[in-house]
This record gives sequence, structure tokens and C-alpha cells, in this order.
Amino acid sequence: MQYRRVGNAGMKVSAIALGGWINYGEGKVASDTAREVVTAAYDQGINFYDLADVYGNGGAEEQMGAILKEFPRHTLVISTKVFWPMSEDVNDRGLSRKHIMESIERSLRRLGTEYVDLYFCHRPDPDTPILETARAMDDLVHRGKVLYWGTSEWSGEQIREAHDLCQRYGLYPPQVEQPQYSMLRRERFEGEILPAAESLGMGLVVFSPLGMGMLTGKYDDGIPQDSRFSREEWAARRYVNDENVARVRKLKPIAESLGISRAQLALAWTLRLPAVSSAIIGATRPSQIHDNAAAADVTLTPEVIEAIEGILTE
Repeated sequence: MQYRRVGNAGMKVSAIALGGWINYGEGKVASDTAREVVTAAYDQGINFYDLADVYGNGGAEEQMGAILKEFPRHTLVISTKVFWPMSEDVNDRGLSRKHIMESIERSLRRLGTEYVDLYFCHRPDPDTPILETARAMDDLVHRGKVLYWGTSEWSGEQIREAHDLCQRYGLYPPQVEQPQYSMLRRERFEGEILPAAESLGMGLVVFSPLGMGMLTGKYDDGIPQDSRFSREEWAARRYVNDENVARVRKLKPIAESLGISRAQLALAWTLRLPAVSSAIIGATRPSQIHDNAAAADVTLTPEVIEAIEGILTE
């Protein structure tokens, strides 16, 4: 496994991370299978585990937290997030000081840990001043409940504003941004988020690097029963179209020429950028962990990257 710094921070995360979005929590991956998946990830050298309070309405934090407690805490980088509504209460949402302070306590209890390494503002909050959010996060860092804080799906302008305010008021600035990035979702990332993060010394930990499975080739010939896209129709609508199917099929010869899977090719392509600290995968089987983790050791030559670019832009 390869490990990368989170921007200018001293902490390092595995180039491949395991996330809890969609797959974990009540009614998702069975507890025994979840344990096998998380254990396989740890055995492959994955140290970064990404969660959020809203995943499974707290269930993902509980399920994965119970498994992670079996490993030495100092060997883990655990992240969670705050923003989305957790109940019908008017204040149980957003990035107000009240919601942040109450949410971190609930997340820590569910995770069974005294601190999280990374705490993300899951989306920008139009109803709360960024300064209020930054001050709350700064307080959590000083209290030792959060080691670094970050943003997720914030605009470049919002990220810069947060840094400017933190510099002006002597607060810990956001150290990491978590955006979506893959071969099939790249324009906003490369045009806006990447330049902002690089200029501010922030790390980038990207989600959906496999296009929710589209880039694995699983959907070359339609949507199989019991696949993610058969269960999550909204995801299928986002990714399954003639253009994407054609692109993914054309990537197959490139992957085969390198002796790797298309999933490994897609992950290695995402990790080609030094500013990307980690690519967050989802997995429901240990075999997926083994395949995806190997991508951290794949280096794509300029010629291969050029060939991929030709397919993605034609």
C-alpha cells in the first residue's frame, strides 16, 4: 500500500480508503460480511476509513466503529461528517455551532472512539456564516475531539473564503476537501476544486472514483440483477448511458495490456495526481478490497494516460 500526506499536514493516509456510503448500516451489508471486508482492508494496509453520521442514519458509524475497535487506534485514520438532517428537529441539521457540537458527540459515541482524525462539513450551509462553522471546528481541534477538519463538495470560492477567515482570526483552517472525482465526473474537480486545494495546501480525498461501479465493466451488457444500479435506480440514471458504456468498453484493452482490471485502471488514473491523497472505495466483498487495493501500486505511463484521455474526450 502507498501512503500519502494530506496536503501540507504531517498525517498520512492510504492511497485507497474504505468508505461507508450506501453499503453500511442497517439493512445493508450483513455484519459478518462487513467484518470480513473491513478486516481485509486493514490487512491490505488500508488505514483510512471514511464515514458520515447520515450514512444509514448513524448505522454505518456503529457498524464499522464496532469492527475498527478491534484494531490499535493509532493505526487508523477515521473520518466522519456533519451537515445533513439527522431528525425532524429544526436544529438537527446544517453547520451551526449547535449542530456541530451535538453531532460530534453522537458520532464519537457511535464510533466508540474519543476523537476522529478528520471531520468534514458534508456540504456548505447557506444558513450559517462560514466563520461560525470555522470557529466551532477550531474549538473541536483545541478540545482534541477532532485532529483535522475539512470540507466536502464545497466550491473553490467557499474553500478560499474559509481559509481567508481562518487566517484572519487565527483559527485552524480546513486541511482536506472531499469532492467527487472519476473518469466520468471530472470537469468541476479539475477546473475548480483542484486548483483551489493545491494553492491552499489542502489534501483531496475523492469519492466515487469508480463511478459507483460503472468503471469496473460490470455494466457493459446492461444492469445485472442484485447489482448496485439495480438497487439504486437514481445511481443508474446518473451513470448508465450509451456514451459511458462505450467509453468503459474501450478502456478494457488498455487494462488488459497492463495486466490489471478496469477498476484498478480507473483508480490508478485518479491517483495519478499528486494532490489526490486518497481514493475512497465502497466494497461489499473482500475480493473487491483485494482488487482495488492493488491499484495503489499501479503507475500509469504518460503514453497510457494519453490513450485514456483520447477515449474519455472523444
